[in-house]
Amino acid sequence: MIDLRLIRSSPELVQSRLRRRGDDAGAEAVAEVLQLDEERRKAVTRGDELRGERNLVSKGIGELKRGGGDTAELVAEMRKVGDAIAALEGVADECDRRSRELLLRMPNLPLDEVPDGGEGHGRRLREVGEPVTHPFGARPHWELGEALGLLDLPRGAKISGSGFPLLTGAGAKLQRALIHWMLDLHVREHGYREVRVPYLVTDDTLTGTGQLPKFAEDSYRVERDGLWLIPTAEVPVTNLHRDELLSAAELPLKYTAYSPCFRREAGAAGKDTRGLLRVHQFDKVELVRYETPERSRQALEEMTSEAEKILVHLGLAYRVVCLPAGDMGFSSTMTYDLEVWAPGVAQWLEVSSVSTCGDFQARRANLRYRPAPDAKPEYVHTLNGSALALPRIFVALLETHQDERGSVTLPEALWDLMGTERLVAP
Repeated sequence: MIDLRLIRSSPELVQSRLRRRGDDAGAEAVAEVLQLDEERRKAVTRGDELRGERNLVSKGIGELKRGGGDTAELVAEMRKVGDAIAALEGVADECDRRSRELLLRMPNLPLDEVPDGGEGHGRRLREVGEPVTHPFGARPHWELGEALGLLDLPRGAKISGSGFPLLTGAGAKLQRALIHWMLDLHVREHGYREVRVPYLVTDDTLTGTGQLPKFAEDSYRVERDGLWLIPTAEVPVTNLHRDELLSAAELPLKYTAYSPCFRREAGAAGKDTRGLLRVHQFDKVELVRYETPERSRQALEEMTSEAEKILVHLGLAYRVVCLPAGDMGFSSTMTYDLEVWAPGVAQWLEVSSVSTCGDFQARRANLRYRPAPDAKPEYVHTLNGSALALPRIFVALLETHQDERGSVTLPEALWDLMGTERLVAP
């Protein structure tokens, strides 16, 4: 959530940054937020004045009673004052409610270094490894997966509909091995604490990370229980310390979690529907950090490097792109995408988005820390990143490391977990 104090002090700045994100409606709503804020402050001020008057009159009523005087008229007058105070409190509460509704729908503001533009206007920072071009003609992963007994997409669709893939045999084992290996690497080498999170969460939890209220249609809801299937482990992990006051000594907090992820992706119908390129249920290993404000920008670089290390171990060509303002996630103030080359589909595929959210999520979820024992509490900065999302890693592994016979050579990092160096047709 955008800091209301920033909107008060620099409304034009907030509007210009929202327009950089392509959110003209949000920019226009800034004026309404300011108007509601003014109405609220006037109501609160007048309410305080009336309380002061009531307190003085109440003392006079007491003195009058002790002297045997008639207090009926003053008491009746004070009842009217009480009603006026209650009405003003109602006005203030309604202004708060309407203002919060508007603020909850405004995305985070991009940092100055974030490039302008929408999808396709990102700034490429680096490219690592040579994109593979197989001279024998690369097969797409859905052909390889079926031939090697790794995928059974028709049966997955039969069970749940399109977008719910079924992995079988060595395919299921490869998925499990990747999750196991990535979690262990982040814990052992990068200092994260592993957590196992619930996959169903409340409205407050989704609101805290920015999925609600704006993106309700992209999520799966369990109506009877009022719960939501998580779109990413970022949601429960970021809410672990909601409404808590941390100490500076506890920061940074670094968590990693595996979870299945569920996304309706209502706005993405018809895009990349073949194979595993776009699915409604997928596995992912997530990184989440709680950082102090002065450390969050550097933490973004560290987390990106941690995700890159996975790709290096897997022998995949990749590139790092700084997303433009109009293509970032709702809660992000700056995002790096990691894209791998998949020769079978001849595409660069996003396998990770690493984002710093500043204090945007912390304001929504009330995530605070005390910088020093006697200091005023401040909001933490939150960061999150996929390290990594499994479907497209699965795609890139098969398509990159295939040979002309249709076998796939596995990266050395997975040999022990898989019990083999190659995947061959059964």
